[in-house]
Amino acid sequence: MTGLGPVTWPPAPIKTERLVLRESEARDRPRFIELFASAEVGTYIGGSRPRDELEREVPEVSGRRTGFFVIELDGAMIGVITFDRRDAERLGHVRSHAGVAELGYLFLPEAWGQGYGTEACTAALDWFTDALPGEPVVLTTQTANVSSLRLAAKLGFTEVERFEEYGAEQWFGVRSPVTRSG
Repeated sequence: MTGLGPVTWPPAPIKTERLVLRESEARDRPRFIELFASAEVGTYIGGSRPRDELEREVPEVSGRRTGFFVIELDGAMIGVITFDRRDAERLGHVRSHAGVAELGYLFLPEAWGQGYGTEACTAALDWFTDALPGEPVVLTTQTANVSSLRLAAKLGFTEVERFEEYGAEQWFGVRSPVTRSG
């Protein structure tokens, strides 16, 4: 389920110390294919996809939708951040009704371990807080994905529950709305 509600999209590119968060462009297509064909990236998301299949299926401009950011470093895409509404049928909720925003992120292996996840997700969460004040954000990751769990903690997510989904134990956390200062 997508759709974040009354949000102006796309926002102006968001610049951090080293990165730019922006809407996807046609020049990103090869990197999208690389991202989803990567065995390393696919480890905790159900596996990678065959490159030839991706070449046929990935549109000229991927990910053009509200809440989908391309993360750019030195002019090249290194990953993506998404905000989607969590489906009611899925396990893990912080409200009696569905629809809470869920943060997702994927980075190319070359970008791992350099703090880009923290930097990009912090900027995206700041955007979200400004765009939808008072809205909580949730995050789900496999408990086996230690790097993702560390990132969730750095971003201020706290564990709500664990459950089995997609054949693996999942960690489900929430980041309560905060008021930004300054």
